Amino acid sequence: MSVASNALRAAAGPLYQQLAGHYRQAISAGTLTPGDRMPSVRALMGLHDVSLSTALQACRELEAAGLLEARPRSGYFVCAPRRPALAPIEEPAHGLPDPAQYVGIHQRISAILARSRHHRVNLGGACGAPELYPADDLRNAAIRALRRQPDLFGSSVDADGHPAFRAALARHALRHRITVAPEDIVVTHGATEALTLALRAVAVPGDVIAVESPTYYGLLQILESLGMRALEIPCSPQTGISLEALELAAQTYDNIKAVCVVPNLQNPLGCVMPDAHKQRLVAWCAARGIAMIEDDCCSATFDDDTPLTAAKSWDTTGTVIHCASLHKILAPGMRLGWITAGKWQARVEMLKFGLSRPNEMLTQIAVAEYMGTGAFERHLRRLRTQLRVQREWVAQKVAATFPAGTRLTLPRGGLHLWVEMPAGVASETLFEHVLRDGIRVMPGAMFSNSNRFNHYLRLNCGNLRTPELEAALDTVSAAARRLAG
Repeated sequence: MSVASNALRAAAGPLYQQLAGHYRQAISAGTLTPGDRMPSVRALMGLHDVSLSTALQACRELEAAGLLEARPRSGYFVCAPRRPALAPIEEPAHGLPDPAQYVGIHQRISAILARSRHHRVNLGGACGAPELYPADDLRNAAIRALRRQPDLFGSSVDADGHPAFRAALARHALRHRITVAPEDIVVTHGATEALTLALRAVAVPGDVIAVESPTYYGLLQILESLGMRALEIPCSPQTGISLEALELAAQTYDNIKAVCVVPNLQNPLGCVMPDAHKQRLVAWCAARGIAMIEDDCCSATFDDDTPLTAAKSWDTTGTVIHCASLHKILAPGMRLGWITAGKWQARVEMLKFGLSRPNEMLTQIAVAEYMGTGAFERHLRRLRTQLRVQREWVAQKVAATFPAGTRLTLPRGGLHLWVEMPAGVASETLFEHVLRDGIRVMPGAMFSNSNRFNHYLRLNCGNLRTPELEAALDTVSAAARRLAG
């Protein structure tokens, strides 16, 4: 009889409950984490010298407690822990959006960015911890590239990107049902340049661009720099941009040049637009001759094994400009993005050359090699699992420690949470309070030109769980409770 079996039999209660308790403690202690595979029933029998019936009962006990889930032909896996119930964020009213206005993040928002540059804990970003990315593999790939091409830094570069890298991106796009030729991909300096090129290709200063509300403040910065006007369209925490509100806006404003959206894992809401909505939006834009700019940086972090479908997959007229990046899913330090622009492809290629010239080649060659191996898919699976664990943990902390009345819709992917606090809690005031302790958060006011999101907060879930991070979240929640009175 094994030592583990003796220890179980020394405890009180039925043997299957003792066995279940043993693994409950392992899950609670973090020895087994969400996504880990449990030992098989046969392995449990051998490890603990128990019968088939006892092993099955123990697994079913843990499954009933919400700690395990059974997957067909795969066995039992550890679930994310249950968290205290939080009401989901409510749907917005589908009324007429605010009048079109010059986009500006205003002086107060610029001041927030400037003041938050110095911090010790970053809860305001939307990027993963360095440990989540395959830095060693990419560095080794870069070294091999230089050995193969020692004159690389002294050679001219390919105009729209390295052919092998563009081919790797085209293969990667297939997982999201985008069929694009490598030569129709332009490599950019991250998604920010891709979005800038897309907007410059379809609009000029003074033109109106429909955007989600709330939307990523970086898009507001781009639009401000281009002198374009924003029309904020309400966005649902469950289904994305309101197609009804967009239709109503188009009846009022006849000069909308583009609709800029994040259909998959929207920033900051984290919502996924249903496929039927994506298809309707693409058709709506095509029928009106309005460009649809699709921003896709996080869809590869979606929890399910079945990849999300890009809106571009329904584009038959070249209406959709697809912009994407590897910044959040593979290599934050490389700033590699890309764009495929449909009917505006030639103009985007010209603008890219005029704006910034081609990207350097070394990082493209290294990433192309890495993406061509099975290591890339294994990395994405690990990244999805770790981010799911971290999101659930942060959500659990919010549910347990933030003031009563807090709402949260837990996304199924991405690197952040969008938290609605009680109306009396001004997120800018909260930002000021916790910054004194060296903690950076992202107040909701940054994600709109209106004042609708002043009591919202975007929290980063890309950081690994540490005592310092847990203490920082406790500091933020304590400040929120004080402000709530």
